Amino acid sequence: MSGPRGAVLERLQRSSGPMTIAGLAAETGVHPNTAREHLDALVARGLATRERAAATGRGRPAWRYSAVDDRPEPDPRVRDYAGLATALAGHLARTSPNPAGEGLAAGWAWGRSLTADRPSPPAASPRHQVVALLEELGFAPEADPAATTVALRRCPLLDAAREHPQVICQVHLGIVRGALEQHGGDPEPTDLLPFAEPGACRLHLDTRSLAVERTPGDPPTP
Repeated sequence: MSGPRGAVLERLQRSSGPMTIAGLAAETGVHPNTAREHLDALVARGLATRERAAATGRGRPAWRYSAVDDRPEPDPRVRDYAGLATALAGHLARTSPNPAGEGLAAGWAWGRSLTADRPSPPAASPRHQVVALLEELGFAPEADPAATTVALRRCPLLDAAREHPQVICQVHLGIVRGALEQHGGDPEPTDLLPFAEPGACRLHLDTRSLAVERTPGDPPTP
């Protein structure tokens, strides 16, 4: 989900408690009526819930909205290392001359180890197998049919990624490249765009598919 409605959902997901229409409107910069429309649509889709606030005086209490937490139980392979990964990301960010490069290398090795003993369905392409791994790890991937572009709707290390994106996001890209290589795919034409849209990062498993083929004499693509 992208656009203003996605921004409202993301703000709900990041909130430590229920939020009112007025509070969401102020924080997202939309009119209260617009915020109400987005919130009602999220409730209708099962992405948010609403309840009346406790009465404090005259008038009807305000509605309070919360995001529905439908995240799967984190994969133990990620959950058990979440705290350590956060600490290491902070250490690399402070001390390494190339924290992004070291994060990528660490993720690459991790991705290879995650898939070393993983069975490979003969009919599945390397890209589809990587998407399946990301599902197991809790990224809630949504891929196109060819698995060239993937929206990652969840981040198992979200707090660390927001604090140290230059490290954690490169670790995630490294996991993808290591797993893709282990499955016999080409890891180089891959890219990860952190927080590319509200509530999701965008992963390209084959950036060559983004190129626009033009014949000589064609005008440049705007």
